[in-house]
Amino acid sequence: MSTLTATAEEPRTTPARPVYRVTGRRVLSSEWAKLWSLRSTWITLGLGLLFLVAFGLISASHYKSGIDSGHTDRDFADATAVSLSLFGTNFAQLALGVLGVLVTAGEYSTGMIRSTLAAVPRRLPVLWSKAAVFGLVALVVGTIGGFVAFLIGSGIVSGTPAAMSLSHAGVLRSLLGAGLYLGLVGVVGTALGALLRSVAGGISVLVATLMLIPGLISLLPSSWQDDISPYLPSNAGEAMFALTHDSTALSPGAGLLVFLGWTALALAGAAYRLTRSDV
Repeated sequence: MSTLTATAEEPRTTPARPVYRVTGRRVLSSEWAKLWSLRSTWITLGLGLLFLVAFGLISASHYKSGIDSGHTDRDFADATAVSLSLFGTNFAQLALGVLGVLVTAGEYSTGMIRSTLAAVPRRLPVLWSKAAVFGLVALVVGTIGGFVAFLIGSGIVSGTPAAMSLSHAGVLRSLLGAGLYLGLVGVVGTALGALLRSVAGGISVLVATLMLIPGLISLLPSSWQDDISPYLPSNAGEAMFALTHDSTALSPGAGLLVFLGWTALALAGAAYRLTRSDV
């Protein structure tokens, strides 16, 4: 009778999966990759840059034609190369603000936010990273657009009362201020998207805040307007890059502080909802 000897098989070992730590740098890299993987990013940033440059050149050309014909519009009587070149800022802020809303609210509409927060359970680093990444991109786009519009627009209005160069007092500060303002508008849009979790809602609040409310304030008594109007987000932002200021407007430094306060308020609301409610 033969004896069978069973040889014990060695247990199969599978290689241990590497453990990845969630760090701030990796969250930033993830948000950077997600931002540029969207077609809407390229399209909307291109539109923002186009609005900023095109409307600036159109206003400079309109001013130049008025000077040549001897019929200058009253609205352009005190225009400078800076104010003409930055005329498109109001249009560019909508494009960059809308894209900021899409950066956060878009993930809620597609359900991708669940995967994002599963990878980063602490949640708040996601909000800070989204705001930082898109704010930096909007800052760069706004600054480049402002300088391009000014360099070309100043050539158009050369030889007119509005002519200026980069060496003139306040010009560099105004151009950098416009870029910083657009960067902060992008951060505000990102915060509104995270706060409202709705693309339509975020865009509606953004447009109302930047464009509709200032018009409604004009319906108030003049004494109220002087007390309220300078502290609205759009007016405080405009003070950041305006070359000259009247008695009712904030200084560039005060305008920056007020707009930073509005930005911090929007981010605080988004952070509170992100940590207190389910996705």
